[in-house]
Amino acid sequence: MTVDAELPAGVPGIDVPRLAAWLARTLPGSGGITTIDLIAGGRSNLTYGITLAGGRRIVLRRPPLGHVLPTAHDMGREYRVLSALGAGSDVPVPATLAFCDDEEVIGARFYLMDFVEGRVLRTREDAADLRSEQAEALSGALVDALAAVHTVDVEKVGLADFGRPSGYMERQLKRWGKQWDASQDAIRATGTVRDLPEYARLTARLAERLPADAPARLVHGDFRLDNALARLEPRPEIAAVVDWEMSTLGDPLSDLGLTLVYWAESGDAEQLPVGATITTAPGFVSRRDFAERYARRTGFDLGGMDFYVAFACFKLAVILEGIHARFLQNATVGEGFDQIGDAVPVLLGRAHAVLDPNADWW
Repeated sequence: MTVDAELPAGVPGIDVPRLAAWLARTLPGSGGITTIDLIAGGRSNLTYGITLAGGRRIVLRRPPLGHVLPTAHDMGREYRVLSALGAGSDVPVPATLAFCDDEEVIGARFYLMDFVEGRVLRTREDAADLRSEQAEALSGALVDALAAVHTVDVEKVGLADFGRPSGYMERQLKRWGKQWDASQDAIRATGTVRDLPEYARLTARLAERLPADAPARLVHGDFRLDNALARLEPRPEIAAVVDWEMSTLGDPLSDLGLTLVYWAESGDAEQLPVGATITTAPGFVSRRDFAERYARRTGFDLGGMDFYVAFACFKLAVILEGIHARFLQNATVGEGFDQIGDAVPVLLGRAHAVLDPNADWW
């Protein structure tokens, strides 16, 4: 395999000559590399599009640049779940091609998968050409994709040992609580005073409402419209669900709860500065309709859904507090980070409102 002479030498996170040599050994006959471009990056795993001689497009995923925690950004784990789903389920995922555990090749473990044609729909501007009937059909397709994830036979696809579903929600509460404490330490170190008394009251309320263990189901961990690739023609569909880095076995309603928190509606008093706002466009279904279709597709009882929505608000608040801490440390790059911290008390307030008796949290 050869590298085109015009290929830019400075591709962040990729040693192009070493990658080219590895590809020649691993995927013989695939042709030389002609271009590499960074599709997405920043706070999550890095995704690169690679064009091979002859025009074939493939995708490379690797961890973020710099130091990462030993158990975070596990490329082997992400490769495993994608391979299992692609071989034995109805969940739309990209086909995996190869995994490399030799960090000498590009400086980190990575894997390759097929490129999937599709659009990431995130903002109202992305909906400029979207007809209302397409938005409605796409809403249903996303529900069906989530239901497909949660009804996978984990034994059949070889994922029965992919996580520890027993005590999942209790561990999640403790895990994200530790993340919150670490963020508070970081914020205090900047000399900033952050008074959020509703946080402690919320964790106490969630601890009191922890549900019984659910049957072991595959959980995506960050399921939302902009973590999927959509196609609109010849009919709206989810071409692939991506970003499986937080997947495990656990309580599927935790996925649904987070999806509903991300699912913005035009009548919401305040819009969050993260996630997709495209769902406020005409045609997208309401949160209630989304959940009701999910219940029909899965047969799951959503009677305690208020807990999961409140928990999702808590989890997202913790994540945004961590981003806010990095902003105060001048460790973020880009625009909009100055607004992230303002969303944290909004989410804490939403969580309490959802847990209040007779709340109409939809």
